[in-house]
Amino acid sequence: MKYLVKIIDVKSTDELEGAWNNDDFKELLARFEYPDAEQLKTTELKEYLFMAISDFEPNEAAAILLDYKLSDVLNEGQIDNLSHEMLRVKVSENYTEISLHHDLFNINQLLYKAYNGKFPLAKANIVQFEIAGEDNAPVEITKETALKALSYGLSESNLINRLLGDQLEGRAPFPEAEGIVWDLQNTGNRVYSITISEKWINKNDFTNPEYECTVQLFEELNEED
Repeated sequence: MKYLVKIIDVKSTDELEGAWNNDDFKELLARFEYPDAEQLKTTELKEYLFMAISDFEPNEAAAILLDYKLSDVLNEGQIDNLSHEMLRVKVSENYTEISLHHDLFNINQLLYKAYNGKFPLAKANIVQFEIAGEDNAPVEITKETALKALSYGLSESNLINRLLGDQLEGRAPFPEAEGIVWDLQNTGNRVYSITISEKWINKNDFTNPEYECTVQLFEELNEED
């Protein structure tokens, strides 16, 4: 499929909107042994959670958050290891399971703010782009399609282009796309946005703001073969 792509904007952020809600804050307050969360105003929940978190050792707090968010996919030993590792490295960029990077980012950033920078600062980028078919018609875009289309505008040294060439060119399946792209939004009028770790894409990676490209899916390539 051929597309016309135009990069509109790339914004950096250290906190993702909607990552945590009031129910999360109340449950976490209970886990951090704050007894009266139900008595707090909704505007106070986050502030009191930060105070409750700071009463714990950083690795203990990390373990509580990891257990809350990821106990269905991580065992006790993995949680313990990660709770210590998070103090040294950006686990949302380096953990082997890419599918967990989004949750690890949100956990890390909550801890970063609660401890006033004791945890590493991780950042994400929100890339807004316009994409249309050859005839300028609207198209439905998936996370895989978005990454493949955007890769054409990125420098050769970009990490996605360096590590995932076979996937980008359709010579191999691309399940990693679901974990690399944390969020994909269709905002209308052929405009989409993706949320992605700065590890994978940052503003300086874009060498071409407007271009044509051909996206090849793995299944399509095999059918032709």
